[in-house]
Amino acid sequence: MNFRFLRATSLSLVVSTLTLWLPVAPAHAALISTDQVTASAVASGERERVRSFLQRDDVRKLLEQRGLDSSAALARVDAMTDAEVQTVSKQLDSLPAGGDVLGVLFAVFVILLVTDILGLTKVFPFTRSVR
Repeated sequence: MNFRFLRATSLSLVVSTLTLWLPVAPAHAALISTDQVTASAVASGERERVRSFLQRDDVRKLLEQRGLDSSAALARVDAMTDAEVQTVSKQLDSLPAGGDVLGVLFAVFVILLVTDILGLTKVFPFTRSVR
């Protein structure tokens, strides 16, 4: 019985010692430039600006009149790339204050339609994915 205990103990020590020397996935660190951090902060701010625009009551009502659920539109904004969000945000800037929001809604609709056709999302039932 003593021999079995010593054998089991020595076997477990050998296995644990060998596992200590297994190579671990190396960590790679790189410097992040100020431009990258600034671009990321600007993109998140613009994304939040578009989200807050879509959460307004008048915009939500117009989206529902066009047959688009506001939660689906918000999910689609989250799926947009930074360049797409920047384009929509610039169109928000070009709108007159208190003016017509149809241009922005049309831009959001077109972007949602394009991402739906590309297969990135599935919001509209009348589209077929390219994938």
